[in-house]
Amino acid sequence: MTLAILALYLVLVLLVGAQSHRFLRSTGEGYFVADRSIGPFVLLMTLFGTHMTSFALLGASAESYRVGIGVFSLMASSSALVVPVVFFFVGTRVWALGKEHGFLTQVEYFRERFQSEALGIVLFVVLVTLLVPYLLIGILGGGITLNEITGGDIPQWVGALVVSVVVVAYVSYGGMRGTAWVNTFQTLVFMILGGVTVAVVLDRMGGLGVAMARLATEQPELLIRGEVFGRIELFTYTFIPLSVGMFPHIFSHWLSAKSAGTFRAPIIFYPLCIAVVWVPSVLLGALGNLDFPGLQGPAANSILVRMIDLHAPELLSGLLAAGVLAAIMSSLDSQSLALGAMFTQDILQRYVYGGKMEEVAKVRAGRIFIAAVIAATFLLSLVARSSIFGLAVWSFTGFAALFPIVVAALYWRRASAAGALSAVFTVVALWIFFFSRGWGSPGYTVADSGVMPVAVMFLVSTVVLIGVSLVTAPPEEARLARFFPQAPRSSGR
Repeated sequence: MTLAILALYLVLVLLVGAQSHRFLRSTGEGYFVADRSIGPFVLLMTLFGTHMTSFALLGASAESYRVGIGVFSLMASSSALVVPVVFFFVGTRVWALGKEHGFLTQVEYFRERFQSEALGIVLFVVLVTLLVPYLLIGILGGGITLNEITGGDIPQWVGALVVSVVVVAYVSYGGMRGTAWVNTFQTLVFMILGGVTVAVVLDRMGGLGVAMARLATEQPELLIRGEVFGRIELFTYTFIPLSVGMFPHIFSHWLSAKSAGTFRAPIIFYPLCIAVVWVPSVLLGALGNLDFPGLQGPAANSILVRMIDLHAPELLSGLLAAGVLAAIMSSLDSQSLALGAMFTQDILQRYVYGGKMEEVAKVRAGRIFIAAVIAATFLLSLVARSSIFGLAVWSFTGFAALFPIVVAALYWRRASAAGALSAVFTVVALWIFFFSRGWGSPGYTVADSGVMPVAVMFLVSTVVLIGVSLVTAPPEEARLARFFPQAPRSSGR
């Protein structure tokens, strides 16, 4: 029964993606940003679904299983405040510039804003490298879900392969419009079923009061935040949600919006969406200690699926597993599409075809690169055995540390190409330094001070960006005129 429900769900996903193909124009703008025609509700659903990958379900529940409900304060509460602000101050302005100048990718914007080929190439390499762990947690999450929910009948690698093939199929066929439509469908699925999940599991555990009383008696430390997370660590974690401002896939969705007013729904309703998804994940993760004590390492990644499988009837179990897959695929698709757009527009179009690449060729190249990226990530998932939460945090750390670049590009006329490039290299060097020391060490902070590496990286990259920009030649006025509104001239009276 469970397998039949999952198979039916995957077929529905493919059908939604196929329907979008009827509206697809075989142009770069049509394929990669849906002709900039996405409306408010679809933009809200696709932005939220894209941002909330298996990190928000499997990763958050796994971390809650390990350290308790304080995980909610690490990411969810700060994201609810920070992300809408980034949408307002960064997303709307990126959309306006993208529409005015015809930008299809994040790299294209930065290259043109700073008039720097070197910055474009370096950013492409860095963004792709940082996005690979994010892709990886999606494929790992898909494999874990199908393996656990079927009691091991489907090996983890087969589950990962199924998710990979389905994503490649509808993204390749429908482009951004197909991705946005499927994301809307999948986001509604995992949000609705998330509420159903927690209600059913808590009912089978005797109710919320009974379950929490048991947890308070058997493992009270999971309900006490202060002993696990220090104030400094909690504060510096708030830098991580800034990563949304540099995600290539979020940039792509911003560029696909129909108008500036389209952003109103994501800005207003994003905090509510976060609560709907994170509360059940964190709560069930902590309660998982009652039914599955002692899970070690990556085994904790499956705690949410184990709880569903144990407490939900077979029919509901299949539906809830479909909800988990929905969250996973709704990020994987947008990420792979964004990478396909950057490879096509920023590498092939510019350096191989000399800016004269035919529109149909762009779409074909994008499809090939998307399939290649997913295939490579799937192969990597066969050997990766890591914490989904940990992988995500390190990926987010790199993107968040790059955030000062987009703020400077949008709001500081004096920001120079040399300053932006220096900031990128600084982030790369610091990321490698901290990763080499912190990977494999749960709870790692800088010199055991409680300060998360992301805070140091963010502040240092900001200082470098400002300092180098001030001592190097400013951008040309003609270039700045394209990206900054001209102040009205005084009449002289």
